[in-house]
Amino acid sequence: MLLNGRVLRSNDKDIPRNPWWWIPTLYFAQGLPNVLVATVSVVVYKNLGLSNTAAAFYTSWLYLPWVLKPLWSPVVDILRTRRWWIWTMQLLVGAGLASVALTISTNYFLQLTLAFFWLMAFSSATHDIAADGFYMLANTERQQAMFSGIRGVAFNTAKITAQGLLVAIAGKLKERTHDFATAWSMTFGIAAGAYMCLAAYHRLILPRPVTDNAGSIRSMKHFFREFLVTFKLFFQKPRIVTLLCFLLLYRFGEAQLLKIVQPFLLEARDKGGLGLTNTEFSLVYGTAGVIALVSGAVLGGYLVSRRGLRAVLWPMVFVMHLPDVMFVFLAYTQPQNLWLTGSCVALEQFGYGFGFVAYMLYMIYIARGKYPTAHYAICTGFMALSLMLPGMWSGWLQDKIGYHHFFMWVLLATIPGFIVTALIPLDRDFGKKHAAD
Repeated sequence: MLLNGRVLRSNDKDIPRNPWWWIPTLYFAQGLPNVLVATVSVVVYKNLGLSNTAAAFYTSWLYLPWVLKPLWSPVVDILRTRRWWIWTMQLLVGAGLASVALTISTNYFLQLTLAFFWLMAFSSATHDIAADGFYMLANTERQQAMFSGIRGVAFNTAKITAQGLLVAIAGKLKERTHDFATAWSMTFGIAAGAYMCLAAYHRLILPRPVTDNAGSIRSMKHFFREFLVTFKLFFQKPRIVTLLCFLLLYRFGEAQLLKIVQPFLLEARDKGGLGLTNTEFSLVYGTAGVIALVSGAVLGGYLVSRRGLRAVLWPMVFVMHLPDVMFVFLAYTQPQNLWLTGSCVALEQFGYGFGFVAYMLYMIYIARGKYPTAHYAICTGFMALSLMLPGMWSGWLQDKIGYHHFFMWVLLATIPGFIVTALIPLDRDFGKKHAAD
């Protein structure tokens, strides 16, 4: 190909690529392992007969790479290019999916699959760092703004694919094979093959921006010194204890609910659950629930842009937490009508999506000032920790007190979210469109 009189080879760094060819697929690839590790793993272990105590405890540990992600983000910036990290991490995720498929039918499936899920979690967290950095390097500021919504759509499409399509495929395969281990082995095999194809596509299609260069090893000492300074400055922010309490407790009730929703929907009715099949679960929670979640987030973002976060903060808090009562209703009535069950789940998910906007925007508020990118990454670590710790004991608590009392407890556990919201500082116009611009 000729450009300005010279030949461009396929590895030239300044060949422009249309962002539509790679941004949607890149963020789909970012979302898929995240959802498989954080959410679908609970369904897998429930199908394979683990107790709620074991399933919630073990899968909550899988959040750890996202908790610690800020600690190794400098390595991604210094060693090799972001493009190389994306390609390598996608290969590791594909290998992790294939390994789960091969080991899920063995006698030591729990130990082996957890190890490979952890590999996927580490690879996915590292991929997040590289992909977000690459997105900024490969696009102009105008393109970054234009495609910010597309990133969210792609990520949530991955949610529907993982929680909806793959869970449904496993359900259909179980009907044919009469064995969940075989069904999930085949499902993860399909996912591994598809993900490897996606990785190969990105190896070819991702642009090579001239600014995507590896750092100098000789500057690593200085880089890490600066990195430690960013941590020091973060913990010196005014009212940092209040800010950390907000990050850790705003979703205290929801964090426990998230780990038990899937087992509750799948649990046999004589054990207190709703007895949904995997196919019904994929429709109710993996599809309708995700659509409601995204709809709530879109509405929340729109209202904040018009009125500012402070004006809509309390409505967001109430709309996020009060719909948790839907699961108290479902636990006590155990309806057999799938439309009623789906409506209750969708209402709760809509409220969660609507209220979660406040949490995400407040992380941006906390990160303002010097080193906003690094400080926002630290906030995301605390965000993951806020899910990990409550999730670890939620299964044990539910096994002890049953679904009825557990969902009543979740309502009480939302109280800390109201308290920390009342304590946080917040500028009047933060979040309004003109202020954000």
